[in-house]
Amino acid sequence: MIDSFKQVSWANTASIYEVNIRQYTAEGTFKAFEKHLPRIKDMGIDIVWLMPITPISQVNKKGSLGSYYACSSFTKINPEFGNEADFKDLVDAAQKLGMKVIIDWVANHTGSQHEWMQENPSWFAQDAAGNFTERNGWDDVVDLNFDNALMRIALIDAMEYWVRQFNIDGFRCDMAHLVPLDFWIAARTKLQDSKTLYWLAECEDMAYHQVFDTSYAWSWMHASQKLGKGEDGLHEVYTILHQYAAYPKSAFKLFFTSNHDENSWNGTEYEKYGIAAKAWSVFTLTWNGQPLIYSGQELPNHKRLAFFDKDQLQWTSETPLLHDFYKTLLTARKQFPVLANGSIFNLPTNSAVMAYLKQDQGQTALVILNLSAERQQVHVVHEAFTGKFTNLFSGLSFEFNGDSQFELMPGEYIVYLKESD
Repeated sequence: MIDSFKQVSWANTASIYEVNIRQYTAEGTFKAFEKHLPRIKDMGIDIVWLMPITPISQVNKKGSLGSYYACSSFTKINPEFGNEADFKDLVDAAQKLGMKVIIDWVANHTGSQHEWMQENPSWFAQDAAGNFTERNGWDDVVDLNFDNALMRIALIDAMEYWVRQFNIDGFRCDMAHLVPLDFWIAARTKLQDSKTLYWLAECEDMAYHQVFDTSYAWSWMHASQKLGKGEDGLHEVYTILHQYAAYPKSAFKLFFTSNHDENSWNGTEYEKYGIAAKAWSVFTLTWNGQPLIYSGQELPNHKRLAFFDKDQLQWTSETPLLHDFYKTLLTARKQFPVLANGSIFNLPTNSAVMAYLKQDQGQTALVILNLSAERQQVHVVHEAFTGKFTNLFSGLSFEFNGDSQFELMPGEYIVYLKESD
């Protein structure tokens, strides 16, 4: 990140929870979701990310409700979710619990119907015949024209509105790489006068870390998915992780096994990873970077959620089945910074197992992940794996001498932690 931008102090080890307001409850409202905040806080979440909350264009609308990412205004609330007061109450409630709130910001395009179109048609991309157009094959949206300086000013003003009016803590920026980098630089420069914000980019262009704190680990996710299908091996996964290690120290990668796009279009984590789904989740919470949990992963949710229609998550109990699984990992990330920021030593294994040691400020962690549907034997030899370690999930402590054998059941995961002597 360039020196002129100050990074929020809480970003470094923060975890993110993506909220699909429409599908979260029967009501699909801010008020109904707000009741879940104490549970989400208890799970260990630091940042609540709300998918777009702006109204949806009715022209070229997809399905019965349309896409959140096809807005008709940048400064109004989708009435499906509630009103301005409801949203302010939600932000206030989350912040009182110690969490931050970021909103999804779609800067590349609007819906096919937008309140700017009639008075400012030049703010939009147009074809040779003067028709509004877009370049990515999304037939329910129109691209904004970033050659227009007045449009840029209005768009940044709209972002500032949400900061000043509702005191949000940052933005998740949709398809950030489709928007000129100099726009994002201008936006962050202007908005930092209001508040030091957190910026998350849906992109993998390292240059965008001139502005953004965190960028998506799409390449890792695709490689891990191919590994699960037998199309690629661990070598390809490690190659991408090695590339990420070359990012600037202040640049974080966002790791996830699901999100709104993946769940709806490519399948749940159980479709993609099978028995290794939880093991990969352990990876996202123990590798250097920031972890993302999508709405309902703690249930666990085994269905693809419809994107353009109502398709409610089914909360069958006050404590979802995987609540404690995520809570254990998220709590450990706070107690053991080595899990979020440690120096990593990949250990030799076969092609079905990831094993790595992490060290930081007197703390040591050993993580072993069986990514296959078969039993696996793992031989760990490393001088740092010596002394008394505690198993994160069982709470049992064991003495190790730097040379140990482990047997893992299909999809099993092991995390051992040691404080300095």
